[in-house]
Amino acid sequence: MPPNSTLSSRWIGRVFNLERTAATSELPLYLCPAFRSLPSTPATLRRRRRPLSAPAPPLRSVPVRRLHAGAAPAASAEPPAPTEPAESSAEPAEPAEPQPKTKPPARALPLQCHGCGALSQTKVPGEAGYYDLSRKAIRLYLGLEEEAPRRKKPSVDHIVQQALQSVDVAALQQQGINLKTLLPEPAEPTPKPAEPSADKPPLCDRCHHLIHHSAGSSIYHPSVESLRDTILETPYKHNHVYHVLDAADFPMSLLPRLHSLLDITLRTQNRRAKNVKFHHGRLMEMSFIISRSDLLAPRKEQVDSLMPYLQNTLREALGRVGGRVRLGNVHCVSAKRGWWTKELKEQIWKRGGAGWMVGKANVGKSQLFEAVFPKGRRTWEAPKHHISVDVFARGGLNDELALADTVATNALLEGRTLADEFSLLPPPLPETDYPPMPVVSSLPGTTASPIRVPFGDGRGELIDLPGLARSDLELHVREDKRGELIMKARVTPEQHVIKPGQSLLLGGLIRITPRNVAPDEELVFLAYAFTPIEPHLTSTDKAVAIQTQAPDAPNVETIARPGTGDKIRHAGAYQLRYDVTKARSGPLTRREAVGLKVERLPYRVLGIDILIEGCGWVELAVQVRTRQLYPDDPKRLAESGPGAAPPPTLDLRPEPVNAAGPSGKRQKGEHDGYEDGDALGDAEAPEPRWPVVDVYSPDGGFVGYRPPMNAWLLNKPKPVERGRPRKSMKGVKKMEKKMRRERERLASLAAQQGQQQQ
Repeated sequence: MPPNSTLSSRWIGRVFNLERTAATSELPLYLCPAFRSLPSTPATLRRRRRPLSAPAPPLRSVPVRRLHAGAAPAASAEPPAPTEPAESSAEPAEPAEPQPKTKPPARALPLQCHGCGALSQTKVPGEAGYYDLSRKAIRLYLGLEEEAPRRKKPSVDHIVQQALQSVDVAALQQQGINLKTLLPEPAEPTPKPAEPSADKPPLCDRCHHLIHHSAGSSIYHPSVESLRDTILETPYKHNHVYHVLDAADFPMSLLPRLHSLLDITLRTQNRRAKNVKFHHGRLMEMSFIISRSDLLAPRKEQVDSLMPYLQNTLREALGRVGGRVRLGNVHCVSAKRGWWTKELKEQIWKRGGAGWMVGKANVGKSQLFEAVFPKGRRTWEAPKHHISVDVFARGGLNDELALADTVATNALLEGRTLADEFSLLPPPLPETDYPPMPVVSSLPGTTASPIRVPFGDGRGELIDLPGLARSDLELHVREDKRGELIMKARVTPEQHVIKPGQSLLLGGLIRITPRNVAPDEELVFLAYAFTPIEPHLTSTDKAVAIQTQAPDAPNVETIARPGTGDKIRHAGAYQLRYDVTKARSGPLTRREAVGLKVERLPYRVLGIDILIEGCGWVELAVQVRTRQLYPDDPKRLAESGPGAAPPPTLDLRPEPVNAAGPSGKRQKGEHDGYEDGDALGDAEAPEPRWPVVDVYSPDGGFVGYRPPMNAWLLNKPKPVERGRPRKSMKGVKKMEKKMRRERERLASLAAQQGQQQQ
């Protein structure tokens, strides 16, 4: 057996050998999607550390996934046909025709697909990592087929030479016609460029269909515990986790338990505290990356001005930890527009070690990976301390296995050691100046297993991890409309005026209905839908019929699947508790204009952002009179008059009445409503009458909230600049008509005077 097969067989044995899996609490099935179809024996179930709550899958025979690390397994493009035993007969059997010999492959399939990271296999079609050996690109890579030479387009000189061959040039020269002057002088032969030592490895069939046909199926999403076990098997001493968040539904894509699971100590506000702490001989640090920030505002300067808001919102989403940490490690990046990608790339290069891209599905990890990976940089100065060597390695490596293949050789650079044969991490890709990058697709769950791409001659590597489960809203959407759930470009919304008795409907899935808190007030809400889903404003009765898919519903196009109407539930009642009067009052509160204080205005403008998981947000705003907001507080009403002292600052906490939090799940112990004086800071002050909106969604989920970003002020359509108005022609026509009548009158008078003189 060649050394490659020894390495691959030991490593793949770690994945399938459940009986010896005792180092992890859960087997990460994303390493082998076909393993989900294998039967579970009672002996295997007893040896698992965590009991399975789901029933065992039905028994069916599934071929074992095989790594094609050697040349022999990849040689057979088709499995041999089964031979039947020869029956005893008197007639002699005819000699079989000689079968054509199959050309042996020149190389083996890659260890894993560089697009999705799945293990290479040729047994389970449709799964990640499957290579169809009949595909031309794969046969060319394996050397089973030679590429046909391309026909070069004939040049003008070549056509002239062919024409001169049929002409007697010598006879024309005697007559003084020299046709050879038409030919150019022979140029010096240019050296033929050296052929590359290794061609670019092909993608698996799943990645091929994702790129060229935009079709594919999602893979199994791992759990946070699986990613934790994978990260803890890092061969590096210095590790940095890049927690990628999506700007479309920020901060719903946050993993609040990630820093505690990985024993990461965030930088506290106490500047004397020790920030660098080693756990089990390894240093773990974390940064928050808000990807796709171009969805927030059209210009980079406007997005930079939102950084204090983003940090405060992230601090509230972190809970208790957010109040005592510094969030200077928050970066707002746009890989599409190139905002802050160069700075992040320099940080990755200077840090070295292992950089882990962690986050939920479809938050832009693979696209960010390609934008910040330090390409074409191989030389570097060795630092004083060794940043890429794991001095606490758990296992050694014999000389025979160390020289097995290119993967093992690259892993031993700069003193690094490979993990043992039971490691959850696959081997890194061969290091090149411009390595192939992971596939970027809008399909949730494109990356199947960790993709390790080294850089800097052993300086470090960047690892793209599979995305965690994010949202199942697409299960309630028709298959041909699922692509509309992803915000691919910045949205310039239309302002919708929701009057009493009306509701805003998003694609027939999400309904926002204002609640009439007091019978004597009629509030008018302003809504701005920053979502790719088409909004529809209609009466509440019609909106309910459309969302529940009633038989008498109006004929309005929706993206909901048939049967979704029976799953519509109340997602929560959200109070508009955030005061945005100063941002929306215009020149009344500007210092260079009127300069009034907010406390002296007879009204308040309140707002909130309703988040839709994975899609976007809806910004709501309403103007309320101060007398309606504080009807039972005469002291507050007296203070709001002209010349009065400013009232106490409101505690604008984002907790809604009977609603889900930023994570989309109801918090434990959450109560409905508030007690008197809970928001005002005064035990005797009554609760203000906050405006309330009801939100309805499938299964009552996929909805959250956050403080208003006031994105409408940054993304509203620009007013059309018009030049000097055109002079109206109406007055000119009237003047011409008047002058014509005057001429006719004068002509008639002149005629009458002439008749009288005669």
